[in-house]
Amino acid sequence: MHDLPINLLRTFMVVADTLNLTEAAKQLHKAPSTVSMQLNRLEDLVANPLMERGQHGVRLTAAGNQLRTHAQQLLNLHDQIVGSFQNMDIDGVVRLGTHDQYASRTLAPILQDFIISYPEAQLEAFCDYRPNHLVELMDKGKLDIALVEMVAGSEGGIRLRRDELVWIGSQDHFVHTQAVLPLVVFDEGCKHRQYACEALDKAGIAYRIAFTSQSRAGVLAAVRAGIGIAIVPFHTLEDDLVIHRELPTLPDMEVTLFTSPKVNEATRRLEKIIVDSPVFNPMSVEANQTLSAVAPT
Repeated sequence: MHDLPINLLRTFMVVADTLNLTEAAKQLHKAPSTVSMQLNRLEDLVANPLMERGQHGVRLTAAGNQLRTHAQQLLNLHDQIVGSFQNMDIDGVVRLGTHDQYASRTLAPILQDFIISYPEAQLEAFCDYRPNHLVELMDKGKLDIALVEMVAGSEGGIRLRRDELVWIGSQDHFVHTQAVLPLVVFDEGCKHRQYACEALDKAGIAYRIAFTSQSRAGVLAAVRAGIGIAIVPFHTLEDDLVIHRELPTLPDMEVTLFTSPKVNEATRRLEKIIVDSPVFNPMSVEANQTLSAVAPT
């Protein structure tokens, strides 16, 4: 058995997570042909087919599933070892405030990368559904950095990406057809709740608050159960939920990063990781794809 290069394992893991070569290529900032070539080389090294490629994507073989389990452990250990030597001088507390719609999905792998790359830094994360409250905590010196959602066109912070709010419901229930629309919302102070009520009032649609939660998980569980409909940013939509375009239009939002002017180097490193991430900044994907198209691979 030959040694397995780390870069090939990284490519494999992204493809294994997306099960789509085109999407994996975007995330890796590589041409699809380069991704395929790296997968072929890895399969030669392990002397087993790892994926079955088809018209609608790829599927892991038994060997692929086995490698996926071990490869993630190896990559985590590798990155932890490298990070411990490269960034030993980057330490201190980093206090992050964000909505759990980010903490539980798109932000999770970014924070994992930060923790592995900067093992001496001490990350403290605080979740709240009120963006203004998080910014106020930062202004009061209780947070160092806040990743929140602001109305498109408003001022302040680094605008990472624009996104639309969408009405969502269960595939198995039709509560959106009820005479009085049942809503699943966060507590008072949530902008999503405010915009939903304002849009329905303006359209003259009767509604009631059927379920209130302080977490995204609670909101989505209630939607799946058919208790009511909710609104979420489009880029956080989950596959088993449906969008109701027939309901009133909601305002566009912008993922926004606020950073206190006086923070330590560890916080600045986290800020850069978030700003550069293609998850929150699609423009960085397009720019890197352009570079990949002209650069040697």
